[in-house]
Amino acid sequence: MNWDDLRIIAAVRDEGTYAGASARLRIDETTVGRRLSRIERALGLRLFEAADGVRRPTRQCEAVLAHVEAMAAHAAEIDRVGESLAGPVGRLRIASTNTVAEEVLSPRASDFLRANPGLTLQFLTSSENVKFSRWEADLAIRLRKPDKGDFAISKLGDIRIYYFEPVATEGEPMLCAYPDELGTIPEMQFLRTKKARARCVTDNVRVIRNLIRAHQAAGVLPEYVCADLLGDRRLRATLLPKRRDVWLLVQNHLKRDAAARVTIDWVRACFQEMSRS
Repeated sequence: MNWDDLRIIAAVRDEGTYAGASARLRIDETTVGRRLSRIERALGLRLFEAADGVRRPTRQCEAVLAHVEAMAAHAAEIDRVGESLAGPVGRLRIASTNTVAEEVLSPRASDFLRANPGLTLQFLTSSENVKFSRWEADLAIRLRKPDKGDFAISKLGDIRIYYFEPVATEGEPMLCAYPDELGTIPEMQFLRTKKARARCVTDNVRVIRNLIRAHQAAGVLPEYVCADLLGDRRLRATLLPKRRDVWLLVQNHLKRDAAARVTIDWVRACFQEMSRS
């Protein structure tokens, strides 16, 4: 059912004529008659009877009108949603790796959403980059700077990275590394200096963290997943001189959008807070 057509039923009932409904809805009188006939054919019902020059609703029409009036009430409530919510209103899709979403964004999301009741955040988490050119996300957090693209890009900050190794172990610790396609990141540049064969290869930092936590493996982790390991006396942590850059990508049409601006400021604050901790 077309909502504009259903409104015609209520207008004819209230005005009593096609001409009255036409004037009320500001559409042609013949259009009123044509659309009403279309609804009657679709429903298999006769909605109005003509009596003394007035269109009177049938019993079936009254049943339909009860639903139309409920729909009109809901439509009015929808119109008032924006008025009842303080601040910007919108839904933002944020793409990032699983660990950035879990360790950096989500712990701080509750306070942000509570302070902005008109906003909804959708987290798109994957080890693969979303295709920004296909509008798969509104914002994206990348740990490598994109070469090019039709979007706004800015640096969020840099992340400290640590090399962990067990203080005492039998023989050489198992070395954990990242896949070859990540060979240019600072973590891999450092691991190549170890001249050891990687025994575990993964792009999932939680897997590496769990192996290091067992005090049998060595590897490099970003600061946002290793706070508990830094206090482990059975591990030796070395802060590496190079840091990992973090970049924010924003669809161009959102640069002046109020909801997007608030969300961008919050993402920046998340990384600033993490750097201070």
